[in-house]
Amino acid sequence: MHPIRKRFGQHFLCDQAVIDHIVSVIDPQPSEHLVEIGPGLGALTLPVLAHVHQMDAIEIDRDAIAALKVSSASTGTLRIHEADVLKFDIGSLRHDEKLLRLIGNLPYNISTPLIFKLIEQRTHFRDMHFMLQKEVVDRMAASPDTEHYGRLTVMLAPWLKVQPLFDIGPEAFRPPPKVISTVVRLTPYDKPPFSIHDYGLFSRVVMAAFSQRRKTLRNALRTLMTSEQIEAAGIDPGLRAEVLPPESFATLALQLQ
Repeated sequence: MHPIRKRFGQHFLCDQAVIDHIVSVIDPQPSEHLVEIGPGLGALTLPVLAHVHQMDAIEIDRDAIAALKVSSASTGTLRIHEADVLKFDIGSLRHDEKLLRLIGNLPYNISTPLIFKLIEQRTHFRDMHFMLQKEVVDRMAASPDTEHYGRLTVMLAPWLKVQPLFDIGPEAFRPPPKVISTVVRLTPYDKPPFSIHDYGLFSRVVMAAFSQRRKTLRNALRTLMTSEQIEAAGIDPGLRAEVLPPESFATLALQLQ
């Protein structure tokens, strides 16, 4: 039995019904270029490879790579890249006009920084289907003035359409995680729903606004802009950040600029 590497945040998917459901929502086609992040022992890799016949995978665990090379040999061509995905240039795997499709059961400890890294390379991707901690997906997909709405929601909003698909219980993994997972589809926008004129300023405004959720914008943003500047952006400085739609933060950043 393959040893579990806690430092890699490994939880191997082992429920065949769940695997089949994931493959069905991905709907992989032979003409597409799929890339899997963290294939592990190939629970998702092998059925997807059977559909597409060739694909890429990025894995850091050498023992898992050795096992995967053996198990995939008779299924198709699996190009395995031994690397830390946070340091790997996934866009370099694209060699023609085909956009990449990313899939994977992402380790919880790197999921958020990885998604921000992927946003930087979003022009190379058609879509992404990931298993993530449910709490993270809830935050990604939240609406204004709800419990989970916050900085992560707003920072993703200009770049990705977030579609939670279905939840997966801990019993579907070995070892079982202590949380519920969610399969989510992330689709880069062809045209962003609103413009970001200065991403650095946008990030600063969002970070400051959500630094203390119960503060009004007047107080939360006081080191960046005055109440008059907030009003000039057409926004009530007495509101809290959690009630504003994502595009309002872009308006505030433009006013600050």
